[in-house]
Amino acid sequence: MGRIEVTHFTDPGCPWAYSASPALAVLRWRYGDQLDWRIVTIGLTESPQRYIDAGYTPALMAAGNRRRFGRYGMPLIAEPRSRVVASSRACRAIVAARRRHPGSEEQVLRALQFGWFTTTLLMDEDRDIAAALERVGGIDAAAVTAAIDDPEVVAEYERDKEETRRAEGSPTDLQGKARQTDGPVRYSAPSLVFSRNGTRLEAGGFQPVEAYDVLIANLDTTLERRGPAEDAAEALAAFPDGLVTREVAAVMAPNNTAPDPSSAERELIELAAEGRVRREPLADDALWRAVA
Repeated sequence: MGRIEVTHFTDPGCPWAYSASPALAVLRWRYGDQLDWRIVTIGLTESPQRYIDAGYTPALMAAGNRRRFGRYGMPLIAEPRSRVVASSRACRAIVAARRRHPGSEEQVLRALQFGWFTTTLLMDEDRDIAAALERVGGIDAAAVTAAIDDPEVVAEYERDKEETRRAEGSPTDLQGKARQTDGPVRYSAPSLVFSRNGTRLEAGGFQPVEAYDVLIANLDTTLERRGPAEDAAEALAAFPDGLVTREVAAVMAPNNTAPDPSSAERELIELAAEGRVRREPLADDALWRAVA
């Protein structure tokens, strides 16, 4: 059985990319290792000055995230940072992890997103990037952070940026999901490109999980597609690093049905009372993990 390659254009500082986490959890649940993921970092900002010049403030960004993205269910902190931050160094941390600990990129991205959206860490300062990465097991967070300015890491990051900025004339561009913020037309976060045997299908920008599912089905009808998790315990068993409430609800939701986070949370609380799951507070929600 062949695998589908998934190129994931993303940036840890993008709230749209973070908000897509429940849909991406569903893809991993349904298809597992039949999907071969590759992260390409966008590098939204090399410096916070572009945001500052546009009138953004820490308070405006914190309030805006909760107002615009709270409906998607990922944990969000209300407390503003001490200043506006840029995403370049966090992107390079992903590249450094990719080089030093191949296969850790998804965990590193997720840890950086949690650092970005559930804490007031300054995510363009190496000390705070390292602090966010401490939640990732099996990597040397200090060494990864120390490699952010390594010339080979910088060169690979620049290649990521160049690949991201080839979206002109693409299906993503046609759909109005591409962006042009620093020169060439680029893929927005999160953009997923599914490839198999020379066929390439794009789901540019933020999309519902059904859009991804349609593209996968058209690429390979021989894949095994797992149905929804029967309960929260089954969902968590497949994700050792844990899921937030909305992600658990998404994995449990039947086809074409909106997730029910309230019901999922009730199940999770009962499991916690039985000692079967552990709850880690995370901004206005929690990260839930199965107890081994």
